[in-house]
Amino acid sequence: MNYEEKTMKTDKIYEGKMVNLRIDTVELPDKKYSKREIVEHPGSVGIIPITDDGSMVLVRQFRKPIEKNLLEIPAGKIEINEEPKETALRELSEETGYMANKMEYLFEFYTSPGFSDEKIYLFLATDLLKGEANPENDEYIEVEKLKIEDLVDMVEKGEINDSKTIISILCAEKYISQNK
Repeated sequence: MNYEEKTMKTDKIYEGKMVNLRIDTVELPDKKYSKREIVEHPGSVGIIPITDDGSMVLVRQFRKPIEKNLLEIPAGKIEINEEPKETALRELSEETGYMANKMEYLFEFYTSPGFSDEKIYLFLATDLLKGEANPENDEYIEVEKLKIEDLVDMVEKGEINDSKTIISILCAEKYISQNK
């Protein structure tokens, strides 16, 4: 059966720096109509930085929508006319101070396809050089370097709640076990 929804009308509700919001009126497979609230996002990157000793570099920052400090992988929005790999190199350096001699594209995934079109392009950063972090003026970030075994334990205990970071920790665990 075809479950595709046909867009009949689109109303732009909000245009911001980070996201846009629209409401689509759709025709359902049974020919009834419904409305879909959709967050438009230009896409982002996530970086899995692995140091020579097999540790992973993460950032801790406050996230206003959930009113919590989260431990996360370095990540950021893809700017206009910027390729995902360029964004990954820029964000890693800005947020952590690390520069990667190797930045390998892994895969991409949708963050919340029930209401948003945001896609994250995930990269593995290795052969790292430590430099000076230079976060944006409104970013307050603490850089942490943790062993992958400790991060897996934190995921299992529910201490890490960010989905892109959980996915990345599991990828890092596989990478490290295959490259011992």
